[in-house]
Amino acid sequence: MALNNKKLIRGSITIVLIVIILGIIVYPKIKPMFNSDLNTDIANANRGSAGGKQVLFASGYVIKPTNMSEIIYSTGSLIPDEEVELSFETSGKVVGIFFKEGTSVKKGELLAKINDRPLQAQLLKLQAQLKLSQEREFRQRQLLERDAISRESYDQVATELQSLEADILLVEARISETELRAPFDGVVGLRLISEGAFANTQTKIVRLVKTSPLKIEFSIPERYSGEIAPGFPITFTLDGAQNEYKADVYAVDPKVDINTRTIAVRALYPNTRNELKPGRFTSVKARLSQIENTIAVPTQAIIPEMEGEKVFIFKNGKAQEVKVNLGLRTESLVQVREGLKFGDTLLTTAILQLRQNIPVQLDTLITNDPK
Repeated sequence: MALNNKKLIRGSITIVLIVIILGIIVYPKIKPMFNSDLNTDIANANRGSAGGKQVLFASGYVIKPTNMSEIIYSTGSLIPDEEVELSFETSGKVVGIFFKEGTSVKKGELLAKINDRPLQAQLLKLQAQLKLSQEREFRQRQLLERDAISRESYDQVATELQSLEADILLVEARISETELRAPFDGVVGLRLISEGAFANTQTKIVRLVKTSPLKIEFSIPERYSGEIAPGFPITFTLDGAQNEYKADVYAVDPKVDINTRTIAVRALYPNTRNELKPGRFTSVKARLSQIENTIAVPTQAIIPEMEGEKVFIFKNGKAQEVKVNLGLRTESLVQVREGLKFGDTLLTTAILQLRQNIPVQLDTLITNDPK
């Protein structure tokens, strides 16, 4: 048994050696044949690549007339047309509060009163003295006309009369200081003092707010300083609301904020029904310019170069390079003033792979307005 295994092993080794020897003898003869076939395949591949170009797939957009708008977006706040915290001009005990919190009041309406009894008594005294002084001045003037008294005597009486009249005006002014009146039409807030309390010039009585019209205060970048002026229309919305409101700019700050490089702007909203409350956050939109029936292309289709900008259009199955002159820019579109015409098919994808006259196949063709 062992002898048979040894014979089998020696036979296998002999066969392997014979195969190796035959390979060494035959390989030099058949090598030229393999090389010839390989060279033929390479040549065919080269001819194929030289004879035709690879087709590039891209998306196109048919250029149509488009309306463009340059819009400024900003945030702002609603502020009252007028607002003041009312206080007395003098000190004293509050003897009357005549307004109801949260209600509308008219200009000049009496809101609160300080005790003025000492001043009223003083006024009565002066008025009584005034009557006597007027009668005395009248008699002295008649005597002067008859040359019965000297001019000096008459002047003394006239001066006493004028002094009394001035004292009366002073007391009346002090009495008016004890009255708190509305300086303009508006709505009073919550009162901050009660009747019977002592108030001075620093004591806040109530806040008066004028909410019709309302002011919208917002800021714009400094580069737009020359484009927004009084009378410029804006629209705004409130946080959490869908309604859009219209307002008109009435004032522009003449100075640029050095920290934000923006300019403060204020607009007026009539708010005739008092539906909006001051203090609310607003989103403001200002439309600077409107261009109708122009050529607008997506910004991603523009290729910047040292000499300017260019785009590629699809023509006769190939990409054609076109130099363009640009105009108005928005967030997603660029106006093309020169270089393109309506009906051209603009290539909008595969921008980095596009070359002049490269074959292109459109996988998507957009015929509506670009976004």
